[in-house]
Amino acid sequence: MKKLLTEFIGTFFLVFTIGMTVSQGVAMAPLAIGSALMIMVYVGGHVSGAHYNPAVSVAVFMRGKISVAELIQYIVAQNLGAIAAAFLAYIIVGKAVGPAPAAGVSTMAALLTEILYTFALALVVLNVAVSAKTQGNSYYGLAIGFTITVAAFAGGGISGGAFNPAVGTGLNIVNTMTGGGGLAHIWIYWVGPIVGAALAAVVFGVQED
Repeated sequence: MKKLLTEFIGTFFLVFTIGMTVSQGVAMAPLAIGSALMIMVYVGGHVSGAHYNPAVSVAVFMRGKISVAELIQYIVAQNLGAIAAAFLAYIIVGKAVGPAPAAGVSTMAALLTEILYTFALALVVLNVAVSAKTQGNSYYGLAIGFTITVAAFAGGGISGGAFNPAVGTGLNIVNTMTGGGGLAHIWIYWVGPIVGAALAAVVFGVQED
């Protein structure tokens, strides 16, 4: 239960920060979002592994570090945390946001952006937080958080910048419930990140051999 609670809390504050900063048009939102992830990774890394992202959990599962049952439980906890965070951000700010590809951006461009940056995120997680070769390091949270900062700055204006199925799901569900959007693009934030994470797990296997 403590692992699932940690995944809920970490995903909550990640998504809450996205909802609060993006809805207010904060110019440095990607830095705040990456910092929130970094902080929560340090909070929960020693408890649950601090995935806060179903795609990362898939990558960790593919490397044999969690079971199928744990994978399912993690994904449920992460999505519940994301939905709760998106709803509370809406209550506070009075405005909901939902990731979506930018106008004029093709589906393929958005999908590739989600694949590539989630690949980078998952590969970083596997190398700094899972690998026995880097065990006990103190920089894992910084590396993971700044990966998302880079991804959000570089790819957010193209794909919507989820790089996380829970982010894409939670924010878009609440945005749709409050009349501000739809669910048409959610599949991009599941397929793209999971494909990217799966590729990262394969590459990490090569790196570890």
